[in-house]
Amino acid sequence: MNGAPYAFDAHAGYPSRRLPLFARNIVSTSHPLAAQAGLRMLLQGGNAVDAAIATAAALTITEPVSNGLGSDAFCILWDGQQLHGLNASGPAPMAWTPDYFQRKYGGDALTPPKRGLDAVTVPGAVAGWAALSQRFGQLPFADLMQPAIELAERGYAVPVVVQQKWAAATPELYALPGFADAFLPRGRAPQVGELFRFPAAANGLRAIAESKGEAFYRGAIAQALAQFSAAQGGALTEADLANYQPEWVTPIAQDYRGYTLHEIPPNGQGIAALIALGILSNFDLSAMKVDSVAAQHLQIEAMKLAFADVYRFVAEPSAMDATAAQMLDPAYLQQRAKLIDPLHAQDFGAGNPARGGTVYLTAADERGMMVSFIQSNYMGFGSGAVEPSFGISLQNRGHGFNLSAGPGRNTANLVAPGKRPFHTIIPAFLTRDGQPVMSYGVMGANMQPQGHVQTLVRMLDHGQHPQAACDAPRWRFDAGLHINVESAMDPAVVQGLKDLGHQTRSIDDPYQDFGAGQFIWRLGDPGAEGYVAASDPRRDGMAVGF
Repeated sequence: MNGAPYAFDAHAGYPSRRLPLFARNIVSTSHPLAAQAGLRMLLQGGNAVDAAIATAAALTITEPVSNGLGSDAFCILWDGQQLHGLNASGPAPMAWTPDYFQRKYGGDALTPPKRGLDAVTVPGAVAGWAALSQRFGQLPFADLMQPAIELAERGYAVPVVVQQKWAAATPELYALPGFADAFLPRGRAPQVGELFRFPAAANGLRAIAESKGEAFYRGAIAQALAQFSAAQGGALTEADLANYQPEWVTPIAQDYRGYTLHEIPPNGQGIAALIALGILSNFDLSAMKVDSVAAQHLQIEAMKLAFADVYRFVAEPSAMDATAAQMLDPAYLQQRAKLIDPLHAQDFGAGNPARGGTVYLTAADERGMMVSFIQSNYMGFGSGAVEPSFGISLQNRGHGFNLSAGPGRNTANLVAPGKRPFHTIIPAFLTRDGQPVMSYGVMGANMQPQGHVQTLVRMLDHGQHPQAACDAPRWRFDAGLHINVESAMDPAVVQGLKDLGHQTRSIDDPYQDFGAGQFIWRLGDPGAEGYVAASDPRRDGMAVGF
């Protein structure tokens, strides 16, 4: 398909509010104003990395429920010659130990708290922006921040989906330090279409722009964050921030149907998608109807097997009991595939491989650069804590650590000073014969690898075009035998899954439960044929290009 005419079935699809976008330069994300920020950089002569950074900065303002200046981030990019991965997730403060939390919260706590300063690890997104710009960008870094600064100063009208999440999170978060001043300017969540300004974040963005991100880790913002943390009883210090650097990594990969899917290696959960595809490669899904019970059942069971291993083994790589290579060993995955019963749903345990609140964006340019980028505060506004002078809305990734080594728990993910927690956000990238094909991602906690698998199977096994794969109803594995299904799924398919033993629940809230994705597929020579982009109808966003 890459380097050949558009080969998908253009008529395979579902009722949709989106049409594929064909262009040579594209930005696709979940908010139109953020997509336009990236497009503005391309029109100024920037490349896909410049567009991605400007879009990411704008999203911290237009979708504050999902991300902020205190987010973490990950990126996979094709620079025109090869693939690169960037892990911009931050580590625990050096004061964090199991004893630290047990003294403060008692010995029964299984994880760090969900909200507040003791949920905050070192934020990595801004350092990620700076690293990407320095290595691959063309425009001055300060230019990339300008659209976000304008949005923060002038404000924007709050859209429907963002407002719904904002209002839903407010009762839990309104009393947390800095939250009400930042996000409840009228004493409540904004209404749909109401103007929201964030002047403190404009101050933060200016300091980031002028210092190329240094102020966040070794300047005025770092000082303000450390003082804010200390005042609220947190452990984050100037030294924790000053010592942080994002990590360039080699993506891990899984071959599937003649293509190769690439994910960021642990501490993230991208390996779950690779495991599931490795298991599914032992079945002929193309011989099944795309929306059949049999096809959906196999994908669900493969995803369960993948999560069983991921939740048992994945953590900071140096602490893992099994390596990524062991977890992806073809012989091991073939044995795991044999556990699937085509006639019955099961609740799987982990195997033994060692024996052998998020926003996503993607951008591509006519010179061939493609960027898959994701950043998040986690769990809707993250920690809920907002440093007031620079508008730094802080993530709560520390909640992803374990505090004890109980039965069945992931001992590799125990909290420790300077250690990164298990992470949920994952960008994805598809290649064929070593050449770029698609940059894509799906948002939503553990929905992300499930979305990667479901949409890719639709495209590679069943020939659906990216927009159809976006539009199709999805399922989401929860735990045990429980799965949620979108209300648009064929009732006969839902009943068929129930007959196999799946405990299904129909959900009429697709964004909250089934993620939203963005896809850019390369059609051939990017300067000639260009790309086709899809934008998920579960979100307010769009793909823009020229």
